[in-house]
Amino acid sequence: MNLQSISQIEWSTWTPTDYATLTFILREGQVLLIRKKRGLGAGKINGPGGKLEKNESLAECAVREVQEEVGLTPTHLEPRGDLRFQFLDGYAIHVHVFVATAYTGQLCETEEAFPIWFRLGDIPYSEMWEDDLLWLPQVLGGQSVRGDCLFDDDTMIDHQFKHFS
Repeated sequence: MNLQSISQIEWSTWTPTDYATLTFILREGQVLLIRKKRGLGAGKINGPGGKLEKNESLAECAVREVQEEVGLTPTHLEPRGDLRFQFLDGYAIHVHVFVATAYTGQLCETEEAFPIWFRLGDIPYSEMWEDDLLWLPQVLGGQSVRGDCLFDDDTMIDHQFKHFS
């Protein structure tokens, strides 16, 4: 693909390769993040999440992915974001963001992720996807986000975000 701007993408007919979820669990001024061990974004810090399976709702996907990656079952899930990512290699992913304010289960490391609690003021954005700094603070602060990003591998080329309450 020879894209240089998100305005070159025909979003009305855009079809993602995958649908996915990201879930951020909050507790006492902290957020649960993971160091991803494999797959898209391996080595980066992110929220637990992954691809939607056939016949699964977005909320079911969010819960399942957190269970698989860190052993917790998030509860009190709130949808907080709708993000579309287009990569120059042709890959496209539509990510639905959730925030959970409670959970059950025992936190554990898995083959997919190493979980880490961070204070909200100490989130290591320099170790995350480039776009996260532009929307995650607002989402963790109670807002919702809609956004589109264009990436060349790990480098963000263009973006547009809208935040709302």
